[in-house]
Amino acid sequence: MSGSTRNLPVDPRSLRDSRILRDVGATLAATAASAGASWAAYNYLSSQAAAARSVIPHRTDNAPDGDGLYLPDGTGPHRVTRDALIDLHLTVFGDSTAAGLGVETADETPGVLVARRVSAETGKTIRYSNKAIVGATSKGLAAQIDAMIIAHERPDVAVILIGANDVTAKNGVPSSARRLGAAVARLVAIDAKVVVGTCPDFGVITAIPQPLRSVLRRWGLQLAAAQRSAVRGAGGRAVPLADLLAKEFLAEPDNMFSPDRYHPSAAGYALAADLLIPEVLAAIGEWGPAPLPTPPEVSEAVENNRLLARFRKLVK
Repeated sequence: MSGSTRNLPVDPRSLRDSRILRDVGATLAATAASAGASWAAYNYLSSQAAAARSVIPHRTDNAPDGDGLYLPDGTGPHRVTRDALIDLHLTVFGDSTAAGLGVETADETPGVLVARRVSAETGKTIRYSNKAIVGATSKGLAAQIDAMIIAHERPDVAVILIGANDVTAKNGVPSSARRLGAAVARLVAIDAKVVVGTCPDFGVITAIPQPLRSVLRRWGLQLAAAQRSAVRGAGGRAVPLADLLAKEFLAEPDNMFSPDRYHPSAAGYALAADLLIPEVLAAIGEWGPAPLPTPPEVSEAVENNRLLARFRKLVK
């Protein structure tokens, strides 16, 4: 790269922008530099990041709280008491998608959807706890697990959704995957079954313009692959959400995304929960004799686009 980005003027207004999309700009700078991109390519990507910041709002709200007991008769959440009879403790860790940011009620969050379905399928009373934090990266997983242990809570099964913020915060792929693997290993060490939904596909977020979207997508898919290896190596089960969700999110973006056009809607979370549930049931020995669903290939509609092809020529 012929110039240096360190001396570029900083717009004070950008300091008030969403952390997510401010970090996207930094990610693009690093990507353009590492690819040996031309100054024109860098400027173009920077303009795309600026456009994205104006579209996607900064979220400061919290996801609905669905913690409690869920019974096989479909009721819940009930308050957890000392004398409550609990068959299975399900805990969710991760970021805003794990928390269910973007929906109005707790029943629409992925963790509650999984808890209700597992209770209905197994006839067990499920205690559900959500430790996920909006904005978390893999760096925050250890603290979430620490908080659980300090509270003297030991899950029988844990679900982790993490990765998108590692991409936008330009955290390294190997280190992010290692941190996730370490979190899985800690949970496995206390006899929890662990299911991880790996990094989602940025290619479906049309609010992020091209070719910025494709740059982030490439990083995200690399992270998802590294996460899968780390999770399996630590004794967990990996669900490739990027592979599984892309087609539906591309076909029905207005239905699958919440109004912020970044986080999933109730329909989007329901689809994600449907993909997690078989692995959760298999992890606790309740899936049955049928084989688990086979993940489809990554969407060709996301992979092939003319803007990305032109950008690749530009950075050669």
